[in-house]
Amino acid sequence: MTTRGTTTGTTTDAVRAPRNGPLAQVSVRTRITVVISLLTAIAMAGAGGLVYALESARIERAVNEQIDQEIAEFRELRVDPNTGDPFDDVGRRLNVFLTRNVPDDDEMLVSYVAGQFIERSANRYGQDFLDDPAYQGAVEAGATDGGTEVIESDRYGEVWVTVVPVRNAQSSGALILVNFLADEHEELERTLRTYALVALLSLGLIATIAGFQSGRLLAPLRVLEETARDITTTDLSRRIPEQGNDDITALTRTINLMLERLDSGFSDQRRFLDDAGHELKTPLTVLRGHLELLDPDDPDEVRETRDLLLAESDRMSRLVGDLIVLAKTRRPDFLAPVPVDVAALTPTLLATARGLGDRDWQLDAVADGTVTVDEQRITQAVLQLADNAVKHTDPGDTIAIGSSLADGTLRLWVRDTGPGVPQRHRAAIFERFGRGDVRAGDEGFGLGLSIVRAIAEAHGGSVTVGDADPPGARFELVLPTHAEEASPWPRS
Repeated sequence: MTTRGTTTGTTTDAVRAPRNGPLAQVSVRTRITVVISLLTAIAMAGAGGLVYALESARIERAVNEQIDQEIAEFRELRVDPNTGDPFDDVGRRLNVFLTRNVPDDDEMLVSYVAGQFIERSANRYGQDFLDDPAYQGAVEAGATDGGTEVIESDRYGEVWVTVVPVRNAQSSGALILVNFLADEHEELERTLRTYALVALLSLGLIATIAGFQSGRLLAPLRVLEETARDITTTDLSRRIPEQGNDDITALTRTINLMLERLDSGFSDQRRFLDDAGHELKTPLTVLRGHLELLDPDDPDEVRETRDLLLAESDRMSRLVGDLIVLAKTRRPDFLAPVPVDVAALTPTLLATARGLGDRDWQLDAVADGTVTVDEQRITQAVLQLADNAVKHTDPGDTIAIGSSLADGTLRLWVRDTGPGVPQRHRAAIFERFGRGDVRAGDEGFGLGLSIVRAIAEAHGGSVTVGDADPPGARFELVLPTHAEEASPWPRS
């Protein structure tokens, strides 16, 4: 019985195990050098084989042309040069042809009359070759119809024996053309041996250059590997030197940008945790202090402490809720953009904001058009700006909400007739836990405007603050009309 193993977990993807084969221990530089050397060797061997094939074909073509020329010259010889009469004796015709013809070093001409050897042209192989059984067999095979037969001999190499029958009314004979190809093949083999030697030397030189050059090209990768090994979660400040303008430099530049993003992200997380810890420390200290001083036998003190602890708990809940929103702003699924009618959205925002306080709520302007945004997040941001305006105004002061749509940009603003925001505080108020001038009774944490900025940036936009007319503060969301679709957040 076979038992199958089970896998725990629901969404963890399978991870491929690293390769442990023989190539896994070979450096990239060695692999590149071996591949280049192998391809070069194949190319050189292919070139040598092609040259051998072409030269062999050329030799055969030259021998055929030589044979055709000899046969043509023999057939043109029809008249005896001494008498001027046509040849009536085959032996005489063959004798004249052999006398007048000077064969090449690798060629021998032999004549036969009535099947008997008559004469041959001078050749280094001489009578020994004529006594060879292979030669005699080739002559007998072509004695009737003629033709060329190739014979192979350990002593003479490749030999072509061509038989040209000659007949007339009185006698018959044959002209034998013998072509020795050993010298041609030996010369070709010497050339190929020289080529092989040069190719081997060239291959060694190419392998050396390939190894040196690949080492230079891969040097940035070694620096990259060393830098990546030295980088830790506590030190992401190191960067890889960028040299040149090639693909490796582009990879180096991309990794440096990635390190910058990681460094920035870790720094933000550390600041976020430090700020959150600092803000949570105060209410926790208050809770602990009151609990330590609580007299359980005094009902009034117990009731008073209970109300105070509940208030602090609510305050901590609001802080944790704001922190959770800020933490989610970097998630891909933070936004759920849908088409939204701005003409309907703007009055709705004003109607919802009226419940934040007793103020003179006004509608400045209403844009006409449709944009693709996350309506819930935009509402959250505008109401946060409205709540901030309520905190910095008095009953009866004016708070107005408006919208405009032009050139692919949506603008939503909240203005008030309060004291405004001093120039020195305008950058700090959008930072986490950043606060400007705080009015009495303001129990905020300094996270509201940072949430507004995070929502604007998640849409690809921004939030600004300036002076209003009439005097006061004017906060404005500047958003593109089409927010990017959020990618699904991976399940853990």
